[in-house]
Amino acid sequence: MLIIMKKTLKILLIVITTLFLLCVTVVLCINLHIKNSVKDNIVDPKDAETIENADCILILGCGVREDGTPSHMLHDRLERGIELYKQGVAPKILMSGDHGTAEYDEVNTMKQYAIDAGVPSEDIFMDHAGFNTYDSMYRAREIFKVKRLVIVTQKYHLYRALYVADSLGLEAFGINADLREYVGQWTRDIREVAARIKDFVITLYKPLPVCLGEEIPISGDGNKTNDKEFN
Repeated sequence: MLIIMKKTLKILLIVITTLFLLCVTVVLCINLHIKNSVKDNIVDPKDAETIENADCILILGCGVREDGTPSHMLHDRLERGIELYKQGVAPKILMSGDHGTAEYDEVNTMKQYAIDAGVPSEDIFMDHAGFNTYDSMYRAREIFKVKRLVIVTQKYHLYRALYVADSLGLEAFGINADLREYVGQWTRDIREVAARIKDFVITLYKPLPVCLGEEIPISGDGNKTNDKEFN
């Protein structure tokens, strides 16, 4: 009986180890596939002006502090995106972020920041339902009728954003917004691997985003996306 139990445990251990190694291999392969498939679409900031005929610069939202100011990462995305706009890389900016409740609002913070930096309000569109990377890309295509764009976010996030955009048929280029070192970046890097796996699966069946709505072409007036007055 003891011998049988030992053999059973040994087999079970082998099975568990094999499954674990298989899962690790799958994760590493998907992660490598995502990075390799879009790495050539990442453009060095100093070469940004080589990108031609972009419909817009898409700045992806992230944390806003309780006092309504952008977090360090969001601040740097805004700085980079505004810099690209002023260089003439694209005629419009699309701010895509979370405005799912009245209490939490990324996109109005982002637009106000750009206006304060001298960007005309009519050139700034807000996607109030950019709740995640996939929704931001899907809505850029369907709501704002974007076909060719420049995505601005930190490099660790850029691979996934470009991969999702490509999977949805968008012609996308990415420019990183890494203007400093960020506290806790190693935890973001770990979470990002899991997020890449998630979005790899999602892009296989391409579900509808959380919200859709009426079309607001990026070629028009960004003020149509306003839900408040700007200074």
